[in-house]
Amino acid sequence: MSEETLFTKIINGTIPSKTVYHDDLVTAFLDIAPKAEHHILIVTNKPIPSVAHVEPEDEKMLGHLFIVARKIAEDLGVNESGYRLIVNVGKNGCQEVPHIHMHLLAGGYLGGFGFPNDKI
Repeated sequence: MSEETLFTKIINGTIPSKTVYHDDLVTAFLDIAPKAEHHILIVTNKPIPSVAHVEPEDEKMLGHLFIVARKIAEDLGVNESGYRLIVNVGKNGCQEVPHIHMHLLAGGYLGGFGFPNDKI
């Protein structure tokens, strides 16, 4: 990927963020437009545009996203009450930044899925 994304700039520190977790594989920070009481973005430090661009060598890093999500949920005290993890892919999947990321939403009941035409 030749162009820096918004998330790459946050990871590199050129754009400030409220970081809640960082290691050599992923970075997590508060969403600037939260959709729940707790809305945290967990992003890969390696800039991969979307799940459609994942390669076999990315498996460890992508699995690590879930380990970090669990840790953050524990830190927030919502591991038992529940939370939602969302990964959007592409334009029709409502992905806004071309850089793999997971949304962690928590804090009270999150409602139904809201699928179009109630299809799952």
